[in-house]
Amino acid sequence: MVKIVEKHVQLDFPLGHHLHCLIAQIPNRLQHREHLYSLVDAEEQWRMVRSVLDLVAEGAGNLKRLHFLMFPETSVPLSRFDDLLDVIAERFRPNTVTMFGMEQIRLEQYRALLTRFRDDNAEALECVERDIDSGDILGMPVNWCCIAIKETSGRLRVFLEAKTHPFRGEEFLDKDHDLYRGRHFYLFRGEPACFNFMTIICLDYLYRDLYSSNIKQIIDHANRLFFTMRQSLDALFVIQCNPKPEHSAYRDVLTGFYGEHLEDTPGVRETVTVFGNCSDESEIEGVRCQSCYGVASVIISGRHKMSPFKDREFASDDFDGAPVCRLRFGTGTRLFYFNLPLYHELDPRSSRVPLKVHSVLRWTDDGWIKAGGEMEQGLP
Repeated sequence: MVKIVEKHVQLDFPLGHHLHCLIAQIPNRLQHREHLYSLVDAEEQWRMVRSVLDLVAEGAGNLKRLHFLMFPETSVPLSRFDDLLDVIAERFRPNTVTMFGMEQIRLEQYRALLTRFRDDNAEALECVERDIDSGDILGMPVNWCCIAIKETSGRLRVFLEAKTHPFRGEEFLDKDHDLYRGRHFYLFRGEPACFNFMTIICLDYLYRDLYSSNIKQIIDHANRLFFTMRQSLDALFVIQCNPKPEHSAYRDVLTGFYGEHLEDTPGVRETVTVFGNCSDESEIEGVRCQSCYGVASVIISGRHKMSPFKDREFASDDFDGAPVCRLRFGTGTRLFYFNLPLYHELDPRSSRVPLKVHSVLRWTDDGWIKAGGEMEQGLP
């Protein structure tokens, strides 16, 4: 199974106050070329990604308070990787975490990037070198993501992860379509605010074999944090390009994660799980399926106060009777800006809802504008 590597990062989040997250639910249009899934129009994709980066950098409205920014799996062109890091380093505010999925590359290129960012990825590089030593695999496709953290001091740290399980477009009998399986997850321990979080890719949340599962590894590690240091996993971010976001398997795993059916799980009891997907305008090999993509969501334990609610852009429910409260967004091309609650156990003194949606923006030819209502306007 995967190795969970702890990394200490300097993030001076406000104590005793909720944090803020922005999900960029943008379309992915992918084509299979030379055994890799790449973006059909890299420059058009970069234009949309850059528009989100500019919005965050400008800090319109209360985006100055943004802490976490999520892009979907496979959504950022490889040719623009350095450009994206430059924007974060030069224009983003300190204490900002940006999570984004990159175009597929070959294992040889992935190893080169790990070597380039060796200071932050030494353990990951060691895992890859061990795999390479076992056989001729340098040409294997790698589905990977980057977690770029701008610390309190302004220092930019770059962490890379490879997906441990393929998505639909990669599941073939042909060996040439096989995908390199990542061997590690990072668990980031933010200090001095003591905020612990992880980022994983899509089906990594579900992946299991005959002996164990990724999610059980995460739960057990979080439990050890709780029993040894009285800390827990505060947030789990899952970036997706998933044609099956409402699959019952996700409900089953969430039920085990929050339901404590087999063991006590104090390490994840207060975890906020954030799923960020691509939009319903996504295509693979020119095929669009509007009912397949979208549905970003935020999950917290069912112990909390979130009554069923339905609006034009989002709704709350219990995911068909699971022991959770779920904030479920729509499928369109949107930006979803909301808070990450801290210590949101049921409070008998208050009817306050722990999750708040601050803004929903939609994409137009003129950029991002506020969604909903006849008189739409830019972010206030």
